[in-house]
Amino acid sequence: MSGDRTLIASDLDRTLIYSAGALALADPDHAAPRLLSVETYQGRPQSFVTETAATLLAALAADPRAVFVPTTTRTRQQYLRVRLPGPPPPYAICANGGHLLVDGESDESWHRSVRARLAADCATLDEVTARVRRTADPSWLLRERTAEDLFAYLVVDRERLPDAWPKTLAAWAEPRGWTVSLQGRKLYVVPAPLTKSAAVAEVARRAGTVRTLAAGDSLLDADLLLAADLAWRPGHGELAAGGWSAGHVVELADRGVGCGETILRAFQSVLASQAPPP
Repeated sequence: MSGDRTLIASDLDRTLIYSAGALALADPDHAAPRLLSVETYQGRPQSFVTETAATLLAALAADPRAVFVPTTTRTRQQYLRVRLPGPPPPYAICANGGHLLVDGESDESWHRSVRARLAADCATLDEVTARVRRTADPSWLLRERTAEDLFAYLVVDRERLPDAWPKTLAAWAEPRGWTVSLQGRKLYVVPAPLTKSAAVAEVARRAGTVRTLAAGDSLLDADLLLAADLAWRPGHGELAAGGWSAGHVVELADRGVGCGETILRAFQSVLASQAPPP
């Protein structure tokens, strides 16, 4: 069985789990589903899945045919707040590929290799944050943060944020080896070589899996979806809004928290077939 296992790499936020704000993505005419909290922050429930998705997640995590790998831009601390149903995943990818967790601990050899790649190919994080501070307007910039000393993200007031500002920043960042992604109220500035797909390839090598399934909703998931054998994209999110597509990526119509159920059922369907995806 080990030689036939499938690696399942899925983004978390707005793909499998949903904040209270993201719950509003669903069709308001649909009945509200029963929810289970999977994350608490400062004593309050922070992220949710439907009860059905919780059952599907637990089954997926325990399935001997699969290696389930949460694959997130969250920092390690933010990821470890999440308690997904089922047994703890043996691998997880945090900081957009900057940290590969093995049984909950960061693999230092992987992290060193990532650092070396970024130092060789990209402008420094200090240069990027200095540019942001020079050009951002306090009227719409709510918070500025760095994550794991690898990338930056801003919390912005979307109504006040000028449409041109992210585009101008992206045009400046691209020749310096960085990318810009706007997801809800967060704007990420990430080194281009810092990718989820590279870390997933490393997990596939270690686990000896024969195929990869993936799901994600944002521009930072695009490389992950492209590298998979078969992938799914929700009907909401940055990729859907931009009309992003690829031949082996299923474009779902589902929006909101119920989309997590659809994605998990799709994973299970491929596992049940025990045949390589097209």
